[in-house]
Amino acid sequence: MIGTLSVCGSSGIGLRHPHVGEMRQRRPLVGFLEVHPENYMHTGPGLDDLEDLRLSYPLSLHSVGLSLASAEGICREHLNKFNRLANKLQPRLVSAHLAWSMSEGVYLNDLLPLPYNTESLDVVASNVDHAQQVLGRRLLIENLSAYLALSGSRMTEAEFLGELVRLTGCGLLLDVNNVYVSAHNLSFVALEYFNQLPQGAIGEIHLAGHAINQTPDGAVLIDDHGSRVPEAVWQLYAEAVSRFGQHPTLIEWDADLPALDVLIGEARMADQIAAASLEGGHHACAA
Repeated sequence: MIGTLSVCGSSGIGLRHPHVGEMRQRRPLVGFLEVHPENYMHTGPGLDDLEDLRLSYPLSLHSVGLSLASAEGICREHLNKFNRLANKLQPRLVSAHLAWSMSEGVYLNDLLPLPYNTESLDVVASNVDHAQQVLGRRLLIENLSAYLALSGSRMTEAEFLGELVRLTGCGLLLDVNNVYVSAHNLSFVALEYFNQLPQGAIGEIHLAGHAINQTPDGAVLIDDHGSRVPEAVWQLYAEAVSRFGQHPTLIEWDADLPALDVLIGEARMADQIAAASLEGGHHACAA
């Protein structure tokens, strides 16, 4: 039963199609499973598999299509489908990105950045309020990986997220790999980013690997979810846990998908690092 597995006490993995059969057969010990709701908004074998697995694992629904930063607002049909799925699956966590991906009714296959200013904040806050009202749940908002700074920004991403939390009561999904990638690419200090986040707002953490793209101007890090979590990101994760406490932590791996046991090993590494970071500290495990 779900109650025998604690989201807090064990890290989770992203459920991908090649691993579904093995997950159903073996039922290995992982803290939770995270999926993109856009892959399950219609009936079919995939949804049947997920309904079976949710009997053994808590679920997290992580949207890649809400387009929370769209000035046109959230697509009503998409949000309603998301809500119906959430009501069916009863996930422990629901989340989406601080990004836009829709314009004039056309979805773009990417998570696009926005300038961090008061105009953008008004748009995103309105959309988050609307999404939370329809879903009847607190939405966790994930920070993006950054490759350039937009000239219209008047605050940092962390400051923007803090204001969004204050205005809407949403939570945050802290992607530690994205912070590391952005800090390298835009030349800021990752720990200063942490300092600007509201302490009580973190509801989930993401970890992943990244690629290194060598250019004439130096290395650019690319958030590709295609490898093990690198040592520098593990170190930053330990710092995040020491500052914010232990929260449900997900291993993201989408490209060059490894064997299931590799993913499970990365999740167990996250548990070990979190436990070591908290040893002798004062942060409790977040429910």
